[in-house]
Amino acid sequence: MTRRTKVMIAGLLAILSAVVLSFTTSTYTSYAADQSVQKIKDSKTLVVGTSADYPPFEFPIMKNGKSQVAGYDMLIAQKIADDLGVKLKIVNTEFTSLIPELQDGKIDLILAGMVPTPEREKAVAFSDSYYDVQNVLLVQKKDIAKYKTAADVKGKQIGVQQSTTQQAIAKAQLSGAQLVTEGRFTSLTTELKQGDLAGVVAENAIAANYTKQYPKIYGVAKLKLTTPKQNRTINIAGRKGDKALIKQTNKTLAKLQKNGDLKTLFTQAQNTQLKYGK
Repeated sequence: MTRRTKVMIAGLLAILSAVVLSFTTSTYTSYAADQSVQKIKDSKTLVVGTSADYPPFEFPIMKNGKSQVAGYDMLIAQKIADDLGVKLKIVNTEFTSLIPELQDGKIDLILAGMVPTPEREKAVAFSDSYYDVQNVLLVQKKDIAKYKTAADVKGKQIGVQQSTTQQAIAKAQLSGAQLVTEGRFTSLTTELKQGDLAGVVAENAIAANYTKQYPKIYGVAKLKLTTPKQNRTINIAGRKGDKALIKQTNKTLAKLQKNGDLKTLFTQAQNTQLKYGK
């Protein structure tokens, strides 16, 4: 073997060693950095952020003289906490504040009927979906047949919750309407009830909940809204670096889906909403 060959082999071995070392270090660093599940276990508490104005997903109730947040998302959050072996703490805030609070480390997960839009996916990571949605126009019962097409709401005041997919859908498909945005969905439904709004764009499950709870007040208009493919699911949001926590969350969701508990929990949330009437 010539000296030149030996030098070439030595060089290749050095490069190979550097690549292996770099990969190993990177893998170790990535593993070591993602302590998302362990941190929650160490603190013994899973902190979940929500915006409790979206029944039956999340809504406030008074139970045993104490105010608390109930709903489908909260029942799922409890299941995630149970699987982690920790307590659940719920932080109720404005919907627009949820992602910033997640990024700032004030909460561990977001369960708030959130749709994984492309814009949100740039800021946070999402779990697998746990609910499929369509969007409708919630109106006063007397106006169900009044609004059949987008032309029928031209010049009308239509309510949408701020920074939601419903706002984007209304802007794109109800361009002739005057959009009214509010931070809380319940403010919109109150304005609709009072006659200040002609309608409110809502997810089908939310609208169905209102028509079931208040059958003499609300109804769903015949107007058809198209829900973009990327806006048809509801998912749980976490920080991009918290891959272990997202993985654990997906395990819980898969288990709930497999044993049928997702449907059971949704019905439970609806019944709680009917009972407390919020």
